[in-house]
Amino acid sequence: MARRPLPRILSKDSAQIARMQLVRSRELARTAADSATDVLHPLITIARGMRRLATAGRRKWADTPEDRRGPLLFLVAAVVLVVALAPYGPLLAVMSVMAAAAWYGRDRTEPAPEGPDESQLVERLQSLYEALVPYFTDPEDPAPLYAHGGEWENAFAAHEFDDDSRIGHLVLRYPAYFPDGEPEARARIEHLLTAKAGRGREYHFGWDEEGNELTVNVLDPLPTDIAAQHFVTAPGETVLGFTDPSEVQRTLPLSCGEEQIDVPPVVWRTGARSTEPHLLAVGQPGSGASTLLRSLALQALRHGDVLIVDGGGTGEYTCLTGRDGVMAVECALPGALASLEWAAQETERRLIAINLARQAGDPPPADTRRPLWILLDRPAVLAHLAGSESRPDPQDLLQVPLRHGRAANVTVVVAEQFDGAEALSDVVRQHTRARVVLGPTTPREVEAVLGAPPHTTPPAHVPPGRGYARLGCGPVHRLQVPRTPDPYDDATSDADSAAVLDLLPPRTAVMEIQPPEPADLTKPAASTEAVGAETT
Repeated sequence: MARRPLPRILSKDSAQIARMQLVRSRELARTAADSATDVLHPLITIARGMRRLATAGRRKWADTPEDRRGPLLFLVAAVVLVVALAPYGPLLAVMSVMAAAAWYGRDRTEPAPEGPDESQLVERLQSLYEALVPYFTDPEDPAPLYAHGGEWENAFAAHEFDDDSRIGHLVLRYPAYFPDGEPEARARIEHLLTAKAGRGREYHFGWDEEGNELTVNVLDPLPTDIAAQHFVTAPGETVLGFTDPSEVQRTLPLSCGEEQIDVPPVVWRTGARSTEPHLLAVGQPGSGASTLLRSLALQALRHGDVLIVDGGGTGEYTCLTGRDGVMAVECALPGALASLEWAAQETERRLIAINLARQAGDPPPADTRRPLWILLDRPAVLAHLAGSESRPDPQDLLQVPLRHGRAANVTVVVAEQFDGAEALSDVVRQHTRARVVLGPTTPREVEAVLGAPPHTTPPAHVPPGRGYARLGCGPVHRLQVPRTPDPYDDATSDADSAAVLDLLPPRTAVMEIQPPEPADLTKPAASTEAVGAETT
């Protein structure tokens, strides 16, 4: 009787079960081998040491000359005899041999060195040198400083590596015919050095045109954990943020958590003797422009009055509503137009009062000496709304404060995003000589706003409030705005919210208006003639 073949499904299942059992048996065998290795590790170490000791003994015997082998055997026999006759000698000898075998049998594999060695660092410098050859060479140069296959020691005057084995400091020489006065030529070299020395860091490039040397330094990140606080400044001085120690010659004592530190600030001077009385801040969405305005408002309220116009309508200045010194916080277009019209009239009134006082030989009135700050956020939105409703542009109402604000102690601060910067009027662009750029930007965008390229490489990812600042025709500084978030925002931490609320002035006392008492209808009303007679 012939056997019936098994179904295909059962055949497949049987093969799969057999394969799984094979894999499981291999895992069990591997686990048993590992366990046995762990248990027998001391014996394995001692056996390895005995083998190494035996190999060392044979090597010593082979290296010993034949005329000295006899005395060596006699010496070994004498040592063995002494050890055998000594009390506990054999036991101590066995223990000593076992200890020596365990010492020589240990795993002596050296760990892999961390980071590149000296040859690899030299290779990096040579690679950087070869990358600079096409930019710093000329076919007509009889003795080129940069040539393919040349030596980097002649071109690099000094170099240092940081803890991560990346270039931290470099001084390189370049030929005199290199056009170091052209921004495009400089930008190419800076871009190349940034890519070759390591991305993700900020570099400072110092061009010595007289000595034909370029100094490259890696900058430390600016502190981002400095919260809003009372800054030790004189009246008329405002702290925009903090910068590198090598850029300014002044430091401010600040409290960073529980520590007291000294940080170099970027101080903006306003008032009648200021050369840059008004400021323009441009940034990307979420770059910290509103944080900058809040920081300026908190500092201005210590000595003056503040008028805030929020064109974006985000409500990030609600914490300032009703505070002492805050004239108004407007978000709607009618209120913004009315407030800016009042600011223009107030500027004219101050100018007239100051002029009359000077003609009479008297000091200016006290109300004209108190600073008035006009903070305008997102004017492009208000301009668009005004155009749709056939109303005047709010920026046109800033002409008087911008042109004559310095003499009247009126300061204007305008903040706008890059996508709305084209909507800024010519008056705003012309009279805002103090400039701030926030957020991730390119060197061309920084130069378009500040009027000069930065001396550092803007990183691709920056924290909020990070950017560049330039006051008039001064140098371009790296800038980190102090952390001044909206205290009413749910995302704000308790510590930051408490720091901002402590700086806010108290709320203005509002007089409660009592409703008029109802008239007594039983009494006769006084005639108009009698009222007029009493008035007379």
